[in-house]
Amino acid sequence: MTRVLVLTGLSGAGRSVAAGALEDLGWFVIDNLPSDLVPKVGELASSTSGGYDRVALVMGGHGEPVSMIESLRSQVGAVTVVFLEAATEVLVRRYELTRRRHRLAEGRSLVEAIEAERASLQAARAAADLVIDTSDLNPHQLRDLLTGHFGDDDEANDLRVMLSSFGFKHGLPLDADIVLDCRFLPNPHWVEELRPQSGLDPEIQAYVLDRPIAEQFVNSLTAMLDVLLPAYADEGKSYLSIAFGCTGGRHRSVAMAERINQLLAGRGWRSRVSHRDINRERR
Repeated sequence: MTRVLVLTGLSGAGRSVAAGALEDLGWFVIDNLPSDLVPKVGELASSTSGGYDRVALVMGGHGEPVSMIESLRSQVGAVTVVFLEAATEVLVRRYELTRRRHRLAEGRSLVEAIEAERASLQAARAAADLVIDTSDLNPHQLRDLLTGHFGDDDEANDLRVMLSSFGFKHGLPLDADIVLDCRFLPNPHWVEELRPQSGLDPEIQAYVLDRPIAEQFVNSLTAMLDVLLPAYADEGKSYLSIAFGCTGGRHRSVAMAERINQLLAGRGWRSRVSHRDINRERR
């Protein structure tokens, strides 16, 4: 059966970059398809003689993404929907750099146009299997993220776990299903010789994790995930995002995310880890 991926989201959030990444990964990408041709894509995907095993449909702001998604799902069944978004101030900067005109800018300021589009796409966002906030991602990072999710030939409905670290001082991640606060752990920032290092370094990992409270947290969390992940998979959930936060996103959250990633991989789950704020200016 042909795998179908629908890529949609806010203008300026990275649809073009994502479409290029998917094409490089071997997906047959159809961009800006008129809504009245969506049933034809469904026929192509459901046909055993279509000749395409992976089809990505890029839906912009034109038409009704939700109705098109429902139409595809009625024909194909398993359709993965990816929604790209970004903070308004980030989108404003991107538009100013490219000097492009927002499609809803007629009679509106740029900020008003962005917020109007955001409001109009709330239903599409709610229908998505995977929401990616590209505010802090450069094009290379977005490509790497999509490669981790869609760069293999595994079945689309297998659960993938995305682990990440972040700093509360830089804002909560908008696309996390579960947020865990690691600020109860001892902070290496206050140890002068450890401060320049990150949670990827063995010294930091030992300082953070080799303590009874950390061991208790890891054991309790993995026990909970042993219950949750099979249940999510049985319900057909394709992606689960778990974010670990500390103050700056450089030490404790990084070490914890790496540790949980190792444990999940050892249990046979498909997981990957990223660190949003690890390279931000140090406190």
